Amino acid sequence: MFPGATSTSMHSSMVKMRVLQLLLAASLSIFSVAAKKSPSAFDIYQKKQFPITLNEQQYDELTSVPRDYYSAVVLTALDAKYACGICREFQPEWDVIGKSWQKGDKKGQSRVLFATLDFDQGRNVFMKHQLQTAPVLFLFPPTTGANASPDGQPTRLDFLGPQTAEGIHGWIQRQLPAGDYPQLVRPFNWSKLITTVTIVIGIFTFGTVAYPYILPVIQNRNLWALLSLIMVLMFTSGHMYNHIRKVPYVTGNGKGGITYFAGGFSNQFGIETQIIAAVYAVLSFATISLGLKVPRMKDARTQQIAAIIWASVAFGMYSFLMSLFRIKNGGYPFWLPPF
Repeated sequence: MFPGATSTSMHSSMVKMRVLQLLLAASLSIFSVAAKKSPSAFDIYQKKQFPITLNEQQYDELTSVPRDYYSAVVLTALDAKYACGICREFQPEWDVIGKSWQKGDKKGQSRVLFATLDFDQGRNVFMKHQLQTAPVLFLFPPTTGANASPDGQPTRLDFLGPQTAEGIHGWIQRQLPAGDYPQLVRPFNWSKLITTVTIVIGIFTFGTVAYPYILPVIQNRNLWALLSLIMVLMFTSGHMYNHIRKVPYVTGNGKGGITYFAGGFSNQFGIETQIIAAVYAVLSFATISLGLKVPRMKDARTQQIAAIIWASVAFGMYSFLMSLFRIKNGGYPFWLPPF
């Protein structure tokens, strides 16, 4: 062979090897960049709106190991056929927690995800955790990193009654490492504002239209006298005492009968208060009739009969009232016939 041909062949081989090396290096660089840019589970779910609605597959992905983030997942049963009132009441509170956290931690520095798994979408998950009730909150800790939990088992919170967003938000913060976490921010309640404004406008409109008709009623002295008399009778008969002491309405007398009046001035029954109020009411009407109604009667005979009737009523009621005092205290010295 010619020396020039051999030199040319060797040079061509070296060029090919150099090209292969460059292609290999470029391929490795591309694969390494692609690997670096491959999003993790946290990066994928962190971009979704909190709380994330999961199915069984997504739940397994979110809670699989290894993981370097916290996952707060509420297992609930929202469909009306399950009759879970607490589930439906808490779901808006859980939405407030998730949205507040995501708004206050847009870059995901706290490494916490919020999600919801409904029973219809995760029956096997409920069976795996042997759940008999809902809702239940699971907080899955990270299995890698500075705050990793060796076993990766979740912290469980059972709902024994209605829960508020403030209470659950505080519970989650207590489970996390010490740090500065997003605050709970409730959205402005526009419906409440609109309702309040509507009610105020309605009341103002009604008052403006009904003012000519309501004013005479408000200025009626007899109406206020009646209301005042009712209040006086209610409180002088011991109504507030019953509410404060939570007294029984009636009690037995040990012989198969009922005791209407409790012995002693420091005790009373509910029905006793009503009887005393009725006695005071009759006495009040008798006194008012004798003082105001009877003198206005023009017929002398009718006036005389009315005076005798109302005086007899007052006398009888006072007699009955004194007999009640003797029941309360056997040493009460006064009495009137016929009681």
